[in-house]
Amino acid sequence: MNSKMAGTGLSHRSLRGAVLGAIMVAALLTATACQPSEGDDRAAASPTAVASGSASSGGSTPTGDSGTGSTSSTDGETGDSGETGGGNGTSYADCEVAGLNTAVELQDGPGETPRHFLLTVTNNSRTPCVLNDAPQVRLEAGNDAPIVETLAEPDTEPVVVEKGGKAYAGLYVFGNDEGGEAEYDQSDRFTATLVAGEGTELSGTLIFDLPDGLDTVSVDDAARVNGWAGTEGLAMRPIIQL
Repeated sequence: MNSKMAGTGLSHRSLRGAVLGAIMVAALLTATACQPSEGDDRAAASPTAVASGSASSGGSTPTGDSGTGSTSSTDGETGDSGETGGGNGTSYADCEVAGLNTAVELQDGPGETPRHFLLTVTNNSRTPCVLNDAPQVRLEAGNDAPIVETLAEPDTEPVVVEKGGKAYAGLYVFGNDEGGEAEYDQSDRFTATLVAGEGTELSGTLIFDLPDGLDTVSVDDAARVNGWAGTEGLAMRPIIQL
């Protein structure tokens, strides 16, 4: 009997110890699960680090405006470098009076009133040169004589005259059709002052003597001149219609 009772008491103690041990293990596991791990701490901190990095990166990126401004400045310098001192927009110098020969051709037929003339210049210099806008033509002697009006706005493109090449300007001198005994102003030559660069200054005066067979021609305020052109047709086409 005593041996049985002793065996039974040992079994109860063992069972109770096992239960208490299970409770302690469960409590320990619960406490461990509630604590954040080191990896979780790093994960929680990482969004702040990414945001800071993005803000820093954005601050160091150049703006589009500054890049565009630099490009525009470079383009402007490049465009200016191609122009000569006269500002004619080409790599050649303006034509000089000393390097040009002049000639005049009457464009009207025999028996007609002399009205239409072709002014021609030939480049006798060693290099190409440039004629700008329209020449400032006077039909009477002296710098006080009125300047002939241009037929239209002069072409803004300069005319490059090759070595030995020619350029042309059409000239209309007389528009009066009254005839009879009326007296009109007379001219025995034409003069043409060259325009330098983009109309910024003047560059010498050419003299055009009248063609053979004409001592003088009648002139009036109907006179018009067409700007420099590279061909006779371009120079005379609008003039011959007057």
